[in-house]
Amino acid sequence: MATTTTADVRLSALPPATGRAGMRGVMASEFTKLRSVRSTYWTIAALFIVSVGLAAAIAAGAAGQLHSNPANKAGFDATLISLIILFYLGQLIIAVLGAMAITSEYSTGMIRTSLTAMPRRGTVYLSKLLVFTGVALVISLVTSFIAFFVGQAVLSGTGVSASLFHSVTIPANAIQNGPNAPVTFQGTDVISPGTVLTAVIGIALFVTAAAVIAFGLGAIIRHTAGAIASAVGLLFVLPIIIQFLPNDWRWDIMRFFPDAAGRVFSVTVGPANQHLWSAWPQFLVTVVWALVLVGVGGYLFRKRDA
Repeated sequence: MATTTTADVRLSALPPATGRAGMRGVMASEFTKLRSVRSTYWTIAALFIVSVGLAAAIAAGAAGQLHSNPANKAGFDATLISLIILFYLGQLIIAVLGAMAITSEYSTGMIRTSLTAMPRRGTVYLSKLLVFTGVALVISLVTSFIAFFVGQAVLSGTGVSASLFHSVTIPANAIQNGPNAPVTFQGTDVISPGTVLTAVIGIALFVTAAAVIAFGLGAIIRHTAGAIASAVGLLFVLPIIIQFLPNDWRWDIMRFFPDAAGRVFSVTVGPANQHLWSAWPQFLVTVVWALVLVGVGGYLFRKRDA
């Protein structure tokens, strides 16, 4: 009787696991998630096109008015013309990206996969926050500088365009003795390069903080539409409603809302709003809003079931 022998086949053992996934790996993963979805690129494109395109259009309209009526040069704020769209609409557009940066995984259910791969929830949340904040800051700075330079290029022939590198003298008061008499100016406002640079960088920082506020709301609400609606309400709708309050209440309340920093940063000509704090203390209020919402969101991220 013949017997058949088989070779003893053994699977090679896998190498033992060493170390554990750290912050660097998780941040790389979160950056891959952020750049792998089309909504990120659409939102960035919308922010850039709206902020730069409308800034150029508004500057062109203002340039036409300045040429037809030189009296409009008195107290003209060229920096505000370039940055006003980024302040008002840019914060809302990037708030959409901020909310989606964390709520999209809840809507698809991928958050459970992410937390299975990395059970340390604090590391996951912090990585998401750092990656998104870095991306938002770069986008905001690039958009702010380009919007400024495009707007000033359109205004270059008016004699009142602002500059990052040279002081600019703006007529303060326009006097015309008759309908056909030449316009004369009395007094001047001198805009230093430091003032303009503060406005350009400050608006970018404000837009970034607005995005972080939306991120925090997204972590709290965990629903994309709800987080976006809450961010728009806090940053845009409530400040409008406050305008209808009595003056004694309105100004005291406004300085504690996150949008007040953008109002201070964007103005470079004329006296500062006496009811608001100066630029950096007012920006600190916005930062506090962002830190509180992100902190609450982080706490709930760790405690609630995914």
